[in-house]
Amino acid sequence: MSEQNRKTMPQKKYKTGMRAGRGMVAGDKAKDFKGTIGKLVQYMKPYYVTLIIIIIFAIASTIFNIIGPKILGTATTKLAEGLVAKYSNTGGIDFDAILAILTKLGIIYVLSMLFNYAQGWMMAGVTQKVTYSLRKEISEKINRLPLSYFDKQTHGEVLSRVTNDVDTVSQSLNQSVQQIFTSVVTIIGILWMMFSISWQMTLMALIVVPLSGICAAKIVKHSQKYFSAQQTTLGDVNGHIEEMYGGHIVMKAFNGEERSIDTFNSLNGKLYDSAWKAQFMSGIMQPITSFIGNVGYVGCCVLGGYLAIHDGLSIGDIQAFIQYVRNFNQPITQTAQIMNVMQSTAAAAERVFEFLDEPEASKDTEHPVSIRDESGNLTIKGDVAFENVVFGYDPNKIIIHNFSAIVKAGQQVAIVGPTGAGKTTIVKLLMRFYDLNSGTIYVDGIDTRDLTRKDLRDCFGMVLQDAWLHTGTIMDNIRYGRTDATDEEVIKAADAAYVDHFIRTLENGYQTEINEESTNISQGQKQLLTIARAFLSDPKILILDEATSSVDTRTEILIQKGMENLMKGRTSFVIAHRLSTIKNADLILVMDHGDIVEVGSHEQLLAKNGFYAKLYNSQFEDVE
Repeated sequence: MSEQNRKTMPQKKYKTGMRAGRGMVAGDKAKDFKGTIGKLVQYMKPYYVTLIIIIIFAIASTIFNIIGPKILGTATTKLAEGLVAKYSNTGGIDFDAILAILTKLGIIYVLSMLFNYAQGWMMAGVTQKVTYSLRKEISEKINRLPLSYFDKQTHGEVLSRVTNDVDTVSQSLNQSVQQIFTSVVTIIGILWMMFSISWQMTLMALIVVPLSGICAAKIVKHSQKYFSAQQTTLGDVNGHIEEMYGGHIVMKAFNGEERSIDTFNSLNGKLYDSAWKAQFMSGIMQPITSFIGNVGYVGCCVLGGYLAIHDGLSIGDIQAFIQYVRNFNQPITQTAQIMNVMQSTAAAAERVFEFLDEPEASKDTEHPVSIRDESGNLTIKGDVAFENVVFGYDPNKIIIHNFSAIVKAGQQVAIVGPTGAGKTTIVKLLMRFYDLNSGTIYVDGIDTRDLTRKDLRDCFGMVLQDAWLHTGTIMDNIRYGRTDATDEEVIKAADAAYVDHFIRTLENGYQTEINEESTNISQGQKQLLTIARAFLSDPKILILDEATSSVDTRTEILIQKGMENLMKGRTSFVIAHRLSTIKNADLILVMDHGDIVEVGSHEQLLAKNGFYAKLYNSQFEDVE
């Protein structure tokens, strides 16, 4: 890999891709926090009743937990009074009263546990239903988006919204909804109980709260830059590893191992430097806030002892108060964490809602023309006409100018021209992957806009230069052309595509598993399988995009035979780069800069000695 590529590719590739891979992190903020949270709340409208029950249960569980220390303190007071009475020979310990108090306490804690369990179970259900609905809507949305959207977005960015962002929303909802209410109720409840015991001790306890908050805020502010640097360098490290792994053959071929290791060591060093600082700053927060809390805790103990001696404060109340002090800082910390989590939740939800709000492809006509018989079979012959077609991916940059052509059923039409001439764009428009700026495309005299996209695309079969196979068996991949086909029909299609013999030489034959990258079969074999898939779909019109590139001569002959067999009796559009492969085409459309500059057969175009003749002769000059 060249030095220039090695330096530029990670930045170009991973600014979006790696961010998509990591999803939302601390510090990511929504552009419109209130608006997004409002949308999320509105999205959860079907579950409002359940959420209200969850909140009630969470509050009930919290209240029972809050009154527990006070009741336990009563038992402690009873025990202390009994010991004093026994020591002074004026009475004894009232075990029945203590048992009654402890029984009451046990019932309260059991009820608290049951309410907590119930609300946790219900919240998990709501969260997963929301997650399911979001993913379902995203999946449906993807199929309604125009291809122009995916021209502007990386695959990683789209996948991130389906996986990372939805997961962030799911996890945050599950943690935050009940916590935000329980934390608020806990803070209010504990304050109430503390004031009911002693306002002096409560003031002592509250003095340390702002101190803890100020320290925590300063630490968070100081550590944020290190966390941000950690995420950035982590993306760079992962990006470099992925790039080197994906191109390890080229890297080794150009002896790039040392450069790769040097780059990795440099990035890894930056990651180490930022990560340990981030973790250190994060780690010291708890000891510092705990120290400040302990100072307040000691102050409360000293003051409690003083009040017990001079104001008659009971031992049980001191014990209960100390428990409340211990529990007071936790909900404050949780509330701060929840607010931070809600920022990430809003940022993730905003990205999801932005995706769901993307403009969709134009809808099918409300009154489509039917091109099927009573059995559901297509009735078209395969006539195709382009009439004054104008198109540009960007409306301000037109690349197809006033394109017109007539193709009769059964004709083999080759589309040739230099790179960027608009060849592939023509077939994309033919299948209505994009809508025209102006003009009309007809199939059997029917405007393609008067057909449903499903009916229109059922008319076509495609064999592309980049053969696509999915994870699964060879049988499944061929059957993708027609999912209701029998095994016998799949085998017949494979035989017609000259790939049956190869498949049978494999250990598991048609049940051989294609791996994720389709690397366990050759490029030529993949092309033959896609031809078999096209055979199985039995289309009326074929689109072949230079399917013989990057294969050996023997395989190319098989692919040519397969394609010739496939094109018999069908209207065929062949995008050709090697002009020697389309000599027998019935019609050759020569394109340059979005216009048809020449039309005719191979012999006619050579005789004109024009643009096509120059293209054709230049290929043989290159060979020489």
